[in-house]
Amino acid sequence: MLTTNAGLLDPLPLWTILPITAVVALLSVQLGFKIAQSRRNRTGDKPEAPPTGMVGATLALLAFMLAFTFGLASSRFEARRQLVQSEANAIRTTYLRAQLLPDPIKTEVQSMLSEYVETRIAGTQTDKLAAAIAKSEELHKRLWSQAVALAEKDRSAITSLFVQSINQVIELHSQRLMAGLGSRIPAAIWIVLYLLIILAMSAVGYQEGMTSQRRSIAVVMLILGFSAVLYLIADLDRPGRGWLQVNQESMVELRKSMDS
Repeated sequence: MLTTNAGLLDPLPLWTILPITAVVALLSVQLGFKIAQSRRNRTGDKPEAPPTGMVGATLALLAFMLAFTFGLASSRFEARRQLVQSEANAIRTTYLRAQLLPDPIKTEVQSMLSEYVETRIAGTQTDKLAAAIAKSEELHKRLWSQAVALAEKDRSAITSLFVQSINQVIELHSQRLMAGLGSRIPAAIWIVLYLLIILAMSAVGYQEGMTSQRRSIAVVMLILGFSAVLYLIADLDRPGRGWLQVNQESMVELRKSMDS
């Protein structure tokens, strides 16, 4: 069984990511502002030129890293969505091919596949994920045992197609585990993102401190924008635990068709 590849921010509840990021950014702005005021007091009538170009470059670098990480997380989200559809199709194909098998294998296989679909749907709930994975792998063994028993008695084309279907179902299970639990944003990227936020916001605060005695409200909007994007990235990186979840409609429809 594949173990969960924990992300750097996983110990934090998802809803705390936005306020924590905003607070870190605000403190960075305040730090930069205080440093600029201290330098202005020391230089007196020889003010330092505002580092507008460097601030712009730092913000651009932060925006680039956020865009890169968001693209990484969203592509993995789309991969998980496609795998759900592919798995539903593979199970449906196996279920239909099982109708061509002799009894009692046909009835047993279709019953196990129906149980398998129920298990996959239940596994979308975080507190039932581990149990669902264990149950799925147990059903894999039972289904494969049926396929082996059938192949020993009958090596026809129908049996070969059925065995291929079972193999594809098992393979897609492994792919979903890797996409959902094994492919996470590396800790190094999270560290770099937060370092860039601290540097960029400190640079913004420093520029404000060099040009004005008061902080602009526009800085708050900038911070909220960056924090919201980072929150979305964290949400996409936590399958089964955030607001952005992969639609399981294909599995639900499959279960309905099996029941009918």
